[in-house]
Amino acid sequence: MSSSPASQRPRWGTESVRSINPYVGGRPVSEVARAFGLDPQSIVKLASNENPLGMSEAARQAMIDAALDVPRYPDNDAYALRQALAAHLGVDASWIVLGHGSSDILEIAARALLGEGDSCVYAQYSFIVYASAVQQRGARHIVVPAVDFGHDLPAMARAIEDSTRLVYLANPNNPTGTLVSPQQLEDFLRSVPPAVAVVLDEAYVEYLDPQLQRCSLELLRRYPNLVVCRTFSKAYGLAGLRIGYGVAQPELADLFHRVRSAFNTSDLAQAAARAALADQDFVRRSTELNRAGMRQLEQGIDALGLQRVPSSGNFLLLRVGDDEQAGARVARAMLERGVIVRPVDNYGLGRWLRISVGTEAENRRCLDALRQALA
Repeated sequence: MSSSPASQRPRWGTESVRSINPYVGGRPVSEVARAFGLDPQSIVKLASNENPLGMSEAARQAMIDAALDVPRYPDNDAYALRQALAAHLGVDASWIVLGHGSSDILEIAARALLGEGDSCVYAQYSFIVYASAVQQRGARHIVVPAVDFGHDLPAMARAIEDSTRLVYLANPNNPTGTLVSPQQLEDFLRSVPPAVAVVLDEAYVEYLDPQLQRCSLELLRRYPNLVVCRTFSKAYGLAGLRIGYGVAQPELADLFHRVRSAFNTSDLAQAAARAALADQDFVRRSTELNRAGMRQLEQGIDALGLQRVPSSGNFLLLRVGDDEQAGARVARAMLERGVIVRPVDNYGLGRWLRISVGTEAENRRCLDALRQALA
């Protein structure tokens, strides 16, 4: 059977969807092992900001127990997990929306609030999912230049137009690790029109001091247009289960529930998340390991004379060369030595690499590989 001439073939999708750059995650260990002929057990992966301790034993057992119910659909309302989160956060359960990872909440916000002709404001060097979420809706991007690799909040407030319905703001920011202070955040919220929703992406919030972790939850009560977005992928170690949540006053939360996919979190993820939430000792050990590992990486990077951006997350952004291919070149040289790190040229940061904090041994391997790659 002959195929149709190209001129007669349908052109699928809208122009905005066709122009989306698909999300590219950190390379899996198995793929790197195949590509470079390495033993998978010898590879260190520090590319995806995962928890080097893995998951808590309580969460693992809860997931195994929940596997008995896999033939049945999960609880679409995630009642037990929402109740546990409500108690943990000090809000009513009606304020909580579950998603398969916090990136799902980011996309739910775009589905609920953006349409063609609307606009969304976010900062340069922001999480790349913001751009794709806006583009899927056919809305317009307003990208505000960064200052010192972080958010210029006064400029973002000035950039809001009559068409703006949504602002994304990451704190700490990925991939740069920068942090906005509580006072800066409240000043910004005060300047945002009430009809513009602000999605505060706090995927790395558990790595902050406890007082800073409470700040956004206090602001939620005073600003009905604020949405706080968090995840179980980082400090809780459940990245592979894909579960996160948004917190907002009931009017916005109800709107998000209307557009989220049915059964968007599995029973395994819900059960593991409940157990992980109850095991705060594991979270404390994870954040303590991160603080020690961050110091180790900072000292090693400084000893190599490399520029780095101060980070409040579980990763570091460092400059490894003067040309736009430097990051990819050094990352490949480190791959050949069995260490996976993240080039960030897709963020317009071709001279830079992002390195996740690992265990003491993993960090040491990483610094050795970095030193050799630079040489």
